[in-house]
Amino acid sequence: MVRGADFLIIGSGIAGLRAAVELADAGSVLVLTKSDPREGNTGYAQGGIAAAVGPGDSPALHAADTIAAGDGLCDPRAVELLVEEGPRYVRELMDWGVEFDLDRDGKPQLTLEGAHSVRRVLHAGDTTGRELSRVLWTKVSQLPSVSTIDHARVVGLVEKDGRCAGAMYLTEDGASHVVAADSVLLATGGAGQVFSDTTNPPVATGDGIAMAYRAGARVVDLEFVQFHPTALRMTGQPRFLLSEALRGEGARLVNAAGDAFMDKYDPAGELAPRDRVARAIEREARRTGEPVFLSMRHLDSAYVHTRFPLLSDACTRAGLDLALDPVPVGPAAHYVMGGVETDLDGRTSLPGLYAAGEVACTGVHGANRLASNSLLEGLVFGARAGKAMGEPAARRFSGASGVKDAELKLRAAGAFSRALANSRESAPSSIDVQALMWKHVGLFRDRAGLQQALTVLEPAWQAIDETLTASGSPDLEVWRLTSLLTVGMLVTRAALRREESRGAHYRADYPQRDDINWKKRVSEALDDGR
Repeated sequence: MVRGADFLIIGSGIAGLRAAVELADAGSVLVLTKSDPREGNTGYAQGGIAAAVGPGDSPALHAADTIAAGDGLCDPRAVELLVEEGPRYVRELMDWGVEFDLDRDGKPQLTLEGAHSVRRVLHAGDTTGRELSRVLWTKVSQLPSVSTIDHARVVGLVEKDGRCAGAMYLTEDGASHVVAADSVLLATGGAGQVFSDTTNPPVATGDGIAMAYRAGARVVDLEFVQFHPTALRMTGQPRFLLSEALRGEGARLVNAAGDAFMDKYDPAGELAPRDRVARAIEREARRTGEPVFLSMRHLDSAYVHTRFPLLSDACTRAGLDLALDPVPVGPAAHYVMGGVETDLDGRTSLPGLYAAGEVACTGVHGANRLASNSLLEGLVFGARAGKAMGEPAARRFSGASGVKDAELKLRAAGAFSRALANSRESAPSSIDVQALMWKHVGLFRDRAGLQQALTVLEPAWQAIDETLTASGSPDLEVWRLTSLLTVGMLVTRAALRREESRGAHYRADYPQRDDINWKKRVSEALDDGR
């Protein structure tokens, strides 16, 4: 089945929804969601959204903190746009009905997080992402030009004459469909599920990066994967994120003896940038041979439970009292700073294809994202991408004419069953990919481990890519594996290529930052070297 829309948005997080609002007056908009619309990373964001709206703050100060956290690789133009436009878009959210926590004067209550020099993080309890999603979905549902399809697994981008002309997707029953569109926005979120230990929901398998790469778009900065320092680490419990806002409100990291240790590793202590806190936790755990804990017992118990109700409930389900018990924590894959390379309006290297949010890389985060800049990025650059897509100059092409050929090819996959069986035999399981990535491409990396990972990932990716090219439309699980393999391979290649340590990328065999050779961003595309 072929259907058409002026604009196709893949993903329903903050970037995709804000783009949909921007496009609503320019034509018909179709939003495809992989699962339940509220299951993406936006809804899982706890801490808040950073913006220079408080006393003693300014866009210039916010920019300085962002650039410092980015460890020398931020694009200053992208940072300037983020911090200058951010406050306006945050106030717009408030006008639309977002209920941030307020102080006694009725102004947004601001909290402090790691590497911020002032309190600038607006929050709605510890469920800020859910609150933003609620309001954006309410806004989008009132727009007659915007429609949505849930549980639509997008598996490939359709091209015509060197331009992105739509996308193919599968429904839960395995049926395949094609959408023709003048332009396509990838807003598919992150890729934390590439690693066995992650704070991300199951849907975060890096689909957008994988699809864009297979279609020929450039990807960049994929060696920079942020490992959040404090995810719950208990046997039998999910790696639940314990927000940085906990440390912003005074939580301490302690070892098994109850001793605070962060000052021994970093002068900024618990509020150092995330990459340094994560490595300090892991080093302390290795030094002592014991777990590391997050402790709030020195704070007012009632305040802790009131300020962090979601986290309090999560700890209760794990048999812990957030306010009184030391909570075992450890790093987990959280956010990909790299992604599909875009300009400041979301344009990728493939005409007709745009990207915004975590799937994209403008360079705004550099080598290490500043806490709570992620929601702001999705908001600002989602709006910018939507505006660019709706401009008359971007709409000179109609994708509908070329998509029917793609659908016929999709339906004509006669050798599918045999190819599918071969792909499952020739590629490792997704669990193997995740464990491999955690072991060799995690918090600490070196040449031997990275090369070992590639000896598995590259042949497996080649085999499954050939299968997809030949058969067209395997089932949902094989597409999931394809995404994990593709992103895992690209992250590992990038980590092997960068022979230095910078931000979230740490090479034990190159432990120093090397500005002479590596103060640069490096991209990759499928056709490189061919």
